[in-house]
Amino acid sequence: MAKILIIEDEAAIRRVLKKIISEENDSYDVEEAEDGLAGIEMIKNTDYDLVLCDIKMPKMDGVEVLEKARKIKPETPMVMISGHGDLDTAVNTMRLGAFDYISKPPDLNRLLNTVRNALDKKELVVENKRLKKKVSKNYEMIGESDAIAHIKGIIEKVAATDARVLVTGPNGTGKELVAHWLHEKSERSKGPMIEVNCAAIPSELIESELFGHVKGSFTGANKDRAGKFEAANGGTIFLDEIGDMSLSAQAKVLRALQENRISRVGSDKDIKVNVRVVAATNKDLKKEIAEGRFREDLYHRLAVILIEVPALNDRREDIPLLVKFFAEKISEEQGMPKKAFADDAIKQLQEYDWTGNIRELRNVVERLLILGEKEVSKNDVKLFASK
Repeated sequence: MAKILIIEDEAAIRRVLKKIISEENDSYDVEEAEDGLAGIEMIKNTDYDLVLCDIKMPKMDGVEVLEKARKIKPETPMVMISGHGDLDTAVNTMRLGAFDYISKPPDLNRLLNTVRNALDKKELVVENKRLKKKVSKNYEMIGESDAIAHIKGIIEKVAATDARVLVTGPNGTGKELVAHWLHEKSERSKGPMIEVNCAAIPSELIESELFGHVKGSFTGANKDRAGKFEAANGGTIFLDEIGDMSLSAQAKVLRALQENRISRVGSDKDIKVNVRVVAATNKDLKKEIAEGRFREDLYHRLAVILIEVPALNDRREDIPLLVKFFAEKISEEQGMPKKAFADDAIKQLQEYDWTGNIRELRNVVERLLILGEKEVSKNDVKLFASK
């Protein structure tokens, strides 16, 4: 059922509009507001599929209603109702984000076509949002434990914002999956997702890797080169193992977060960047701060939202789902026939000490699929998990 709100100070016009729209389709639920203030309160409290709003009204005119509604419910289409003298204003409201406008007295066909088109648009917007919430299967977070449900809940709340996120947890727990979920569920999902493993880049090259360099700035700099921050412009940069970053690079990252500007190595020219930063580490950064290896001001900039990914040993109830997921994925990748895991084999895997976390579990599942029999048994697990 489509919910439609009519904001109009003239009762006679409200009644006419409601009658025309209601009789067009009995699935339309039409509500009324007699002025802009009342209309805004109703928009705050209800998700309407369409709002029709008069331009000239007491207390709050239609332009002001449009501007406020766009901030409160930007996805809700607004159709403006204009009197003869309001035509220029009505056209201007299109620039402000109105879906369309209709003139008084309303032409029946024009009104109904506008209503149908606006409702179709709302449906497309909702469907687009739903699809955005779907995450690529390559980055699914598998599990139904309380810990994983908590992480998914945080992601749902913060993905749509630009809040910086620090992901902590032991090696192999899937911290990069959290970063990808945040990106794919965000408004930046159409932009790039750039990953940087800070531990894998020599300390003398990390600044050039992140911020780029100009020709001749150091030995081997044969041409100008953009860095990862520039590459991530409009999207997300994932700074993995940020606890291994040098202090000088940390200072530059801090400036980038404070000013949304970076400068290439060897250049004094600022480059403006629009990047969301997600960082991850397996280190205790507070301990690193105490020992002078990590900047406290950078920590507070990064840890606006803190997400802790638990070790696999702390979420053993997720192991059956993870085994099933990995078995299907690996079989498909390797072109192998699917193999089932017997209940006793699953139980044995749940009792194993997973020091390597999810990464180790995936390796063991792959080993069992390749070397095991048609069904993976408890004996297979005992044999191969210990190798």
